[in-house]
Amino acid sequence: MTDRLFTLAEAQELVPWLQKVFDEIEPLKADLAQAQKLAQELVTRMRSNGGPKASQELDESNRSQKVAQDRIGELVQTVHERDIVVRSVEQGLVDFPSYRQGRTVYLCWLAGEREITQWHEMDTGFGGRQPL
Repeated sequence: MTDRLFTLAEAQELVPWLQKVFDEIEPLKADLAQAQKLAQELVTRMRSNGGPKASQELDESNRSQKVAQDRIGELVQTVHERDIVVRSVEQGLVDFPSYRQGRTVYLCWLAGEREITQWHEMDTGFGGRQPL
């Protein structure tokens, strides 16, 4: 964990940027899932004598997966560089370390939420979210 603590205002300022990041990740997740599904189908076809064409398609599918994974990784890294904790790329769930009522907590944001309205203790996760 970082030593940086966010005020609610500082975290809230980053929400529009975060939403753009997760909006960019969303189609990449779909591309990745599609490439993974295709790869599974191709492996099955190759096992039943699918031939060299299936092997070439599998190579392309693997390249597509790597491109999507690399770009998602780059986008997540931009979030980490701002000392924001990414809890779930799939859900678009992030935490901002913050100080509340004399202790360090997380301000919690989920992609699609217009603003930060929830927080949770350091040792609880999403299920422990409470209204601000």
